[in-house]
Amino acid sequence: MTQEEKQLLLKDLSARLPYDVKVCVKLPNHQEKIFEEQIGDLKEITRYGGYLVNSKGIDYRSFNLDIKPYLRPLSSMTEEEKLMYEGLMIGADNVSYMLDVIEWLNANHFDYRGLIEKGLAIEVNESNNPYKE
Repeated sequence: MTQEEKQLLLKDLSARLPYDVKVCVKLPNHQEKIFEEQIGDLKEITRYGGYLVNSKGIDYRSFNLDIKPYLRPLSSMTEEEKLMYEGLMIGADNVSYMLDVIEWLNANHFDYRGLIEKGLAIEVNESNNPYKE
């Protein structure tokens, strides 16, 4: 992952934190094997002194973390969501309305930055939807 991609992912994840974004974290263990740990929401991992430590106290500072959020492509909007989105976009020439649009996209876990295409996010579909209740 390039530095530019890391910055884009960090910026995107930061905006999604209030909306309980689900992520997949992959990290190599001491034997250089890779395993996946599903994390309920990104808030379980906090920055502390430049190191990543989750709520269970697992210190990830010696690991090369690969964090990918589960996001929905814009093409997966339902008809109801499209109407809501279009309604929000009516006033999008005003900054405060545009912020409402971005918050709505984040709250509904839509990928509006092309992270899925860049391999920086996991596409949500029927078989892997962590947001399904």
